[in-house]
Amino acid sequence: MWRVLLLVFGCCCILNLPVFSQDSDSVKKELIIDFEVRPRAEFRDNFMLTPADSVMPELFVTQRNRLSINYLTKRFRFHASPQEIHVWGKSGQVSRIGSVNAYELYAEGLINKHISVRVGRQALTLDNGRIFSAAPWSQQGRAHEGIRFFFNKQVNTDLTIAFTRPYGSAFDAAYSPVASHQYNLLFVHHLKYTFKNHITLTTINTLEDFDKSSKQQHHYQRITNGGRLEYSQGWLYGTVNAYYQYGENAAAKKIRAYYIQPEISAVVNKATLRLGAEIISGDRRTVPKNVSNSFVPLYGVAWKFMGNMNLFTRFPADLNDKGLVNPYLFILYQINKKISVRSDFHLFYSKHPLSESKNFSGNYLGFENDISVNYKPVKRLEIIYGLSSTFATERMELLKKVPDSGKVPVWSYLIISYTPRLLHRKQSAD
Repeated sequence: MWRVLLLVFGCCCILNLPVFSQDSDSVKKELIIDFEVRPRAEFRDNFMLTPADSVMPELFVTQRNRLSINYLTKRFRFHASPQEIHVWGKSGQVSRIGSVNAYELYAEGLINKHISVRVGRQALTLDNGRIFSAAPWSQQGRAHEGIRFFFNKQVNTDLTIAFTRPYGSAFDAAYSPVASHQYNLLFVHHLKYTFKNHITLTTINTLEDFDKSSKQQHHYQRITNGGRLEYSQGWLYGTVNAYYQYGENAAAKKIRAYYIQPEISAVVNKATLRLGAEIISGDRRTVPKNVSNSFVPLYGVAWKFMGNMNLFTRFPADLNDKGLVNPYLFILYQINKKISVRSDFHLFYSKHPLSESKNFSGNYLGFENDISVNYKPVKRLEIIYGLSSTFATERMELLKKVPDSGKVPVWSYLIISYTPRLLHRKQSAD
């Protein structure tokens, strides 16, 4: 964290921005402090998040306590989000601290009315969150450490340069917003432009640099290029999202992989319907030994597109490098201002057969349904209940996702999120 603090301090010095000192103009200053307490109870039975899972059924509670501090002036912003994540009833322990860390810690300076620079630990949410997301479902969230340049005029674009470093092991890495990152350096260029004919273009281009275990070659790179086209008019929305990935992976294989997501949605009265599919490439039987066709969806979220049970999150390991086809239908119904109901339907197919054995011939993996109820009784209080189930085939056993395909895997959760505002002060210089 000290390197992040030095970067923040250095940015303020370089840009010569007013930090907490009084400046000569009559710029309004603002201090906002919010707090969030978010306990979440989870129950799961007959499915495995990782092949090492053995305790089922399982019931446990995690809680996130997060403070959000924002200090704002006309040309400067400082943001800090320290958080503590607590775990109850997990792996036979009554209570333990999962992690104490900073979800975000950055300073942002405005160079002129179109250009700004943000330095420090920061969440990176781009487009629909499939490639880069702040992972809001997870208690710890996801963030990156580095510097981000923004340009906003007719075109909105930004460039991020992030890095990793040795992180402490005092707390569980599973509850850290940064400890899972393996890259040395990450370069991300993002651009969004809306045309006058109801079409929006988004592009995301990334380059990742990793350490290589071999002494002969110290680094390897993975490159991902692509984006999204959107059309929106009235109640109708259509989009296609596509990426191509190349470079090299940790096994010294050449990457030649792709991802495609077409979707249409419509709003009818109080209901929103979304129909689409995800197609993630994988290795066919005839792929050369020095080539990988397995696409890795970088630092996005899987549950938002592939089901709340998170059966497929570690790519390509969760699919044995065979890829995935995921047709889906989402139905959201707003009962009133306080209550909404959602039901998601997923079909899962491996892109290529998992095995040459006749017992596992075919590509169909299973069907998942996710039902959730969202209730907002008062401002800043949200209660969400969800119930998910999967009807799996024996191929899910081959992937070590279910121990017994004859039983129905279930997962249920209850979230209570309360976000009171602790302090809000405005001040104008005399």
